[in-house]
Amino acid sequence: MNDNRKALGSQAEQVAEQYLLRQGYRILERNVRLPQGELDLVALHGETLVFCEVKARQGSGALDPALSIHTRKQERLIRLATAYLQRHPGYANHLCRFDAVLVWKSGLLWQIKIIADAFRPGW
Repeated sequence: MNDNRKALGSQAEQVAEQYLLRQGYRILERNVRLPQGELDLVALHGETLVFCEVKARQGSGALDPALSIHTRKQERLIRLATAYLQRHPGYANHLCRFDAVLVWKSGLLWQIKIIADAFRPGW
């Protein structure tokens, strides 16, 4: 990943986190590294444990970031969430969901959209 994409991703995660906080989410962890990969944000929304995947794009003509959360990505996120729950058994009885936090940057402006319950695993 080049430095510009890395910087955009880092900024987008910060913007997404602040937006989620304003929407009533309580952030538990950021950039959770596991052997299977990384979870962007883990949060509680009410009593529901939420695994948030942040996707960012830049420019007015950028493709919809939701398009990058394809079946393979969903399967990877499910594996990551399963590993997270094994490490944190205190959350085993919580309802869980996967939210996509889509972030666009156009000039200095940020647009954010949350797709709550973006996909469902076969748990």
